[in-house]
Amino acid sequence: MRALLTTQSLPLLLLLLQPLPLQILMLDGYFGSRVNLSKDFLDYLDLLYGTGPTKPPTENTFLQNVVVDKDIPLNYYDYCNIQMKYKKIHSRFFKCKKEHFFLRAQYWDLKRTCNSVLVPCKNGVKNCHKGMKLMEGVYCNLTSGVRMPECEYDSFYKVGYILLICKWEGFIEHFPLQLEDILDKPDRRYGGRH
Repeated sequence: MRALLTTQSLPLLLLLLQPLPLQILMLDGYFGSRVNLSKDFLDYLDLLYGTGPTKPPTENTFLQNVVVDKDIPLNYYDYCNIQMKYKKIHSRFFKCKKEHFFLRAQYWDLKRTCNSVLVPCKNGVKNCHKGMKLMEGVYCNLTSGVRMPECEYDSFYKVGYILLICKWEGFIEHFPLQLEDILDKPDRRYGGRH
């Protein structure tokens, strides 16, 4: 009877032995005074270690993670390794993203793309908006690593029409949510179409 009681209470014991939540540790002064920590840092810790739903994406998140400036040429062979680390792009718990896109574009052109007709995304679901003009970007493909900073990527310079997933707020306001793909520019000499 005693062995049966022990094996049944083992899951409860394991639940009780989990580490204290980060908020409790900070309140107890483990990381110093909570007042001294910046709001951005607290939000970042909550994103990594929080158990609740993630915060909804914003226009700023998209701009920070996707749109790049002219500091480094897009066709630089190590572009993705530099930018992924510089911009701290990863999934929860510092896991490497399997793929990512960077784009050199004006934000208003991207917002205009959200007004275009819906077309199928890479997964076949008709939820993407196709850009009307050619844009430059870089496709990053994970080659090795599981967690940051060990993530290594191949960089592929692309010129083509973008596929965007947009977020709607109400019936009017919308903004780019995710860059789904950069379709290769069609080669008119051979009748290629995308």
